[in-house]
Amino acid sequence: MASRRRFLAHALGSAAALSLAGCGFQLRQAPEFAFKTIYVAMPPSSPMGLELRRNLAGTGRVEVITDPVAGQKADVRLEPTMDQRERVVVGRTSSGEVRELQLRLRFRFRLRNVQGAELIPDTEILQQRELSFNESVILAKDAEEALLYRSMQSDIVQQLLRRLAAVKAI
Repeated sequence: MASRRRFLAHALGSAAALSLAGCGFQLRQAPEFAFKTIYVAMPPSSPMGLELRRNLAGTGRVEVITDPVAGQKADVRLEPTMDQRERVVVGRTSSGEVRELQLRLRFRFRLRNVQGAELIPDTEILQQRELSFNESVILAKDAEEALLYRSMQSDIVQQLLRRLAAVKAI
């Protein structure tokens, strides 16, 4: 009886593994880029630029150039035109105190090749999150706000990597 249960459990486990393999399930791979070198025209102190350069270099498929002089010879040039954080009040109490905020992170960029032709025209990526606000726990809300901005920044960088991978010809 116990051996029959083991056999059935093994058979069900094997069937589940085979069905996952047959459905096309595959872990996400590092993106393939049509270029070998990229110059990211963002200041070294920019949190967005730092995370973007780290993610690009982490793929192991593209060389990130940080020197502006050497950047003139890179296959492509990523030019940010806006990197803006916004904090908007969307809700107030009856006494006029802030109750809810909306955090927004806007990033606008374009991608050009060595000749100056636009591979990705001026494009904006926007992330926004809601944040309840309570003045009695201001330090905790500040930490939560910073965490939400980091999360939005990571989302934007991942979207940007997918858009860069979608470029087929330089």
